[in-house]
Amino acid sequence: MTENLDPAAATPAPAPTATRAPRRLLVGLFALAAFVIAADQLSKWWAEANLSGGENIPIIGDLLSFQLVYNPGAAFSLAEEFTWVLTIIAAIAVVAITWYAWTVQSRAWAVALGMLLGGAITHLGDRLFRDPGFARGHVVDFINYNGYFIGNIADIALVGGAIMIVIISIMGIAAKPEPATTSDADAAATPTTTG
Repeated sequence: MTENLDPAAATPAPAPTATRAPRRLLVGLFALAAFVIAADQLSKWWAEANLSGGENIPIIGDLLSFQLVYNPGAAFSLAEEFTWVLTIIAAIAVVAITWYAWTVQSRAWAVALGMLLGGAITHLGDRLFRDPGFARGHVVDFINYNGYFIGNIADIALVGGAIMIVIISIMGIAAKPEPATTSDADAAATPTTTG
């Protein structure tokens, strides 16, 4: 029995390191976020130019209509007295999503995070720069869902991204590949023998 002295076979596998997202996924993710921001801000500009006085304009009967409102709170006008807290939460969300995006290896996760990032950034922009003042800005809402909720394009992106993350998580699609286990590295480092 002769031991194989091939140095390549005896070289230990490198220790797993943090992987960075492929360039194409990052470009796609940030491009999608930019699209959401542009669509949201342009639609809000249109709403402020064409809708006024809280008038309800039916689109699909009572199911869907346009109605301009300025929301100081979160969804369903919650926490209206704490706009500055919502601004901080939005800023933290933008930083967290951006940081996580750099390690994503999955196209599905890149799409979901791009939607979330775009929605979070455009909401943060509203909070920072719209009236009545810095970090206290009111979000422009104009899509009325049968009187239950009035939202905007950013809300659609945020909800869509969140639902997508739930679905791909249930499907077992990982955001990034699992690092090699110790047993895998040991098996790769074990020299082969020939008879």
